Amino acid sequence: MSELSFCHPAWSGPVHGVVPVIPTPFDNDELIDFESLERMIDFAADAGVTAVCLPAYGSEFYKLAERERADLIRAAVRFARGRVTVVAQSNHFSSKLAAESARQNQDAGAGVISFALPRMFSLGEDDLLRYATRVAQSVTVPVLVQDFNPGGASVGPRFAQRLREQAPNFRFLKLEEPLMAPKVRAIREATGEAVGVLEGWGGMYLLELLPAGICGTMPGLSIVDLFQSAVRNLREGDTAAASRLFERMLPFIVYSLQNLELYHHCEKGLLARRGLLQSVTVRDASLSPDESARQYMEFLYDGILEAVASNGGRVR
Repeated sequence: MSELSFCHPAWSGPVHGVVPVIPTPFDNDELIDFESLERMIDFAADAGVTAVCLPAYGSEFYKLAERERADLIRAAVRFARGRVTVVAQSNHFSSKLAAESARQNQDAGAGVISFALPRMFSLGEDDLLRYATRVAQSVTVPVLVQDFNPGGASVGPRFAQRLREQAPNFRFLKLEEPLMAPKVRAIREATGEAVGVLEGWGGMYLLELLPAGICGTMPGLSIVDLFQSAVRNLREGDTAAASRLFERMLPFIVYSLQNLELYHHCEKGLLARRGLLQSVTVRDASLSPDESARQYMEFLYDGILEAVASNGGRVR
């Protein structure tokens, strides 16, 4: 087997390695289940991650009231107890309101502020830069900018360089697209290694992008311990072990990411199987997996749990 050259920049900041997105747990009445949230934060901390992120796309943030988002951040900071950094997603299509949310989350104890660039309508780079600068300058903690743009290209090295010049606390850029290794290298070069790139999209491109020098990956929580093992194998030079483990994870990742609402169902179903969620409720509007889809999801869960058990991890 050909070997991958593992490139790991000397990152010692608050966000590196495996950074899971924490889903929003709901009870059967669609109210936030804070007991399950605490269990999930404990699970992430026990897995040894540096940070956790919420409420993001993978947390159904777009179905949450502003008060609920703030409550989630405060609770996550309390449950983390300093063991992991809380990356507080502060999304809003208005830069004014995103900045207000960012300041509130910083005051609540979040160690990093994250926000997604507004992609509801087409905007030019100067417009996106103006938006990001206003939000980033509203806080003093490190900032992570997410660009999830299914309809087109994401921002690149020029944007990262310009934003870094205007907001020195801009430290991380999360991108979610295929074939972005050249862009990762270009961003690192353009910013003098001052901005770390994290890959999203469920961690699907981990093996491809580690050699390009990403500083981390942001998968779902349900398989975070497997991601930790895969990254550890790569750091130790055991590409074969990392590849075998990743091959066992990939069917679940690929299936779940066919549709973001399907992802919520898959993620919560597996977390329930692992004893971390009391309810698999996904807030409406959401798709409803049919019986054949649910049977296949259970099949995928079984495969993941076998991988967890064989890797010495917690099944339930």
